[in-house]
Amino acid sequence: MILKHFARKYLREEVLPSTFCPGCGLGIIINCFLKAVEELGYSNLNDFIFCSGIGCTAWIPSPHFKADSIHTLHGRAVAVAFGVKMVRPEHHVVVFGGDGDIAGIGIGHLIHAAKRNLEIVVIMANNFTYAMTGGQLSPTTPFESLTLTSPYGNIEKPLDVVKVIDAAGASFAARWTTYHIIPLIRTIKTAIKKNGFSFIEVVSQCPTIYGRRAGFKSAYDMLKYFKEHSVPIEKAKNMSDEELKDKFVVGIFVDREKLGFTSLYKQVINKARVKL
Repeated sequence: MILKHFARKYLREEVLPSTFCPGCGLGIIINCFLKAVEELGYSNLNDFIFCSGIGCTAWIPSPHFKADSIHTLHGRAVAVAFGVKMVRPEHHVVVFGGDGDIAGIGIGHLIHAAKRNLEIVVIMANNFTYAMTGGQLSPTTPFESLTLTSPYGNIEKPLDVVKVIDAAGASFAARWTTYHIIPLIRTIKTAIKKNGFSFIEVVSQCPTIYGRRAGFKSAYDMLKYFKEHSVPIEKAKNMSDEELKDKFVVGIFVDREKLGFTSLYKQVINKARVKL
């Protein structure tokens, strides 16, 4: 008997094996997401609609997932997901994007969707660079890092996107790395069930583009670095900025109960119908 990996029932066989670079963390994110879906009791992806923009991470749902998906313009995945959720509120609408796609050109859409607490899930793979186009500086690139467009070191402090989502008022926000497989699966399950905007940042290795410029010899070295430089959020609260330098603060940052946008929109529609 030939045993198949559990995830293959959710994937399009014609696009396997994946075209992601060797050692890329996106395969880990795919497996974690699909494991969360399976543990929630879904045998297929019929109840999901996926949106993605342009970049490596955008290739997670399209073409890999055996599901309805929209592969849209760079930075516009969250905006498209907004429209999809309004016309298909009964579906789980999930956005996959990279740090450039979500936190760069798409940051305006991200903030307003979080402010409205739209009931979608946004999963941002943060590999610190625009990897598909050669490795340019992104909004999350660590300070002093070498990239294609910062050959003498990045002079900008990286954007903490999780804190932005918290300030915008979303229901749920979290950060893990591709080393933290088990907590990431649990967090994705929570995000899917959440009645509001859910954001998950996944710090992901890119050994081909970012990693080699940063001095990492392999994907293993990057994962080892994630393990050794991650700090749980509760511990981080008692640490100084100097102690947190070069560290990844991981865990659940926001988890609050509040009505989502489509629920409030239905209330407005009902009020209008009564008045008419």
